[in-house]
Formats: sequence, C-alpha cells, structure tokens
Amino acid sequence: MAAKRIGLVAHDDKKDDMVAFARENRERLVRFELYGTGTTGGRVAEGAGLSITRLKSGPLGGDAQLGAMIAEGRLDALFFFIDPLTALPHDVDVKALTRLAMLYDIPLACNISTAKAVLAAL
Repeated sequence: MAAKRIGLVAHDDKKDDMVAFARENRERLVRFELYGTGTTGGRVAEGAGLSITRLKSGPLGGDAQLGAMIAEGRLDALFFFIDPLTALPHDVDVKALTRLAMLYDIPLACNISTAKAVLAAL
C-alpha cells in the first residue's frame, strides 16, 4: 500500500505553529509523503527533520500546485494553518485551495487541534 500524501501550508504568522506541530508529531508524519509550499516546506524540513517535497511559495503558485494535486487525486489530506487575524494579499489563492479540498472531499485541517485529529484518523 502506497504512503498517504499530505500537503502542508501555513501563513506567515502560523509557520511556527506548523513547525511545532511537525516536530511534536514527527514519528507519525515520517510515514507519509509530505508536500509543502516553499517557505513552509523548508521550515518544516529544517525544524522537524522531515523529508518534504517543496513546491513554489504559496503566492507564487504553490497554493495552485497543491490545488492541482487535490484535483488530480494526488493528495489525501491538506494541513493549511490559516491566520484568521491577518489580511491576506493572495486571498483568492487561499479560497481556491480550500474550495478544492472541500469539493474533492479530502480532510482539511486549518489548525493544530484539527490536524492532530486528522493525523490520528489517517
């Protein structure tokens, strides 16, 4: 059975949360194929010692790359730590990505609590 695939993306003010989550859950995450947008992927790889395929930065197309992976059935879950308190300059990309996760019915975790629950279920 092939490893399940998880996409990781976090807004700037949530990147530390994503790294902390990945570090805390490293033993489980190492069993998955991980894909992340540029900066988030780099921070997770460095901070948690995980192997992660890095895509483009979110605003430069990384969100769209993850969305395409969802549409093509190549992602099993998306962990997208969204900062609800900051205006998002690329809000259209964010909405498109979350819409695709809902449309294709893959688990979408927008915070640590939900990510822990999804990870346990996978």
